Amino acid sequence: MADATLPEPSDSLLEAMMPQRVLGRTALSLPILGLGGSASPLSRSGAETEAIAIIERALELGVQYFDTAANYGPSEERLGQVLPAYRDAVTIGSKTSKRDRDGAWAQLERSLKRLNTDYLDIWQFHALTHDWDIDTILDRQRGAILAAEEAREQGLVRSIGITGHHNPGIITKALERYPFDTALIPVNAADIHTTAPFITHVLPVAQHHNVGVIAMKVPAYGRLLKPGVLSGMEEAMGYALSQTGVHCCIIAAETATQL
Repeated sequence: MADATLPEPSDSLLEAMMPQRVLGRTALSLPILGLGGSASPLSRSGAETEAIAIIERALELGVQYFDTAANYGPSEERLGQVLPAYRDAVTIGSKTSKRDRDGAWAQLERSLKRLNTDYLDIWQFHALTHDWDIDTILDRQRGAILAAEEAREQGLVRSIGITGHHNPGIITKALERYPFDTALIPVNAADIHTTAPFITHVLPVAQHHNVGVIAMKVPAYGRLLKPGVLSGMEEAMGYALSQTGVHCCIIAAETATQL
């Protein structure tokens, strides 16, 4: 949608293949690994060169799912500088932090412009934490769900999802109250030892409703990568992807080499 000049696609990009899984009841088939757009050069001002290098390296390695959000700094803009040249081959998910219809719609329009695309494959309600979040989003008079449904009818959004970081009970409630297509939640080897694990609380409900689950926080903020815990990121990702009902996991990277 933006008028920015796009780079020419490199012949080497998107050549690598990665195992894929169908994302729940959506028509999307995602590689098991996606690139997150937060807490990395993608979301930091003044790190454009590093961000572009990470995105292009991800494409070279077969990553085709890219996760971002309206409030991830310049993340959407960075992805919008590269991904339009490969739009038919990649899946893009973004998020809105707004709970009302008008606020969410305004963020969607901005996200589409910044990402330089006419549609989002996945649009998610960001960081559900309290009952209030669900009640406000699902309000049939002014709730943000009205924007999501209208956007889907217009072809601006293909799937509607939710995300949550700390409260698995809220995610479970949301999945029981509305037929969301996807859920982005923490899934890692440390989660099972918490008082309310996402693995045991959310995954069975998501599987029952055929919700596509994308795992985040796979290394548990790095705790699982300390000496004597897990052998490395490969084991952390393997654990997350081995959980029944998990279709994809996203990670962030500080450098292209780190990928």
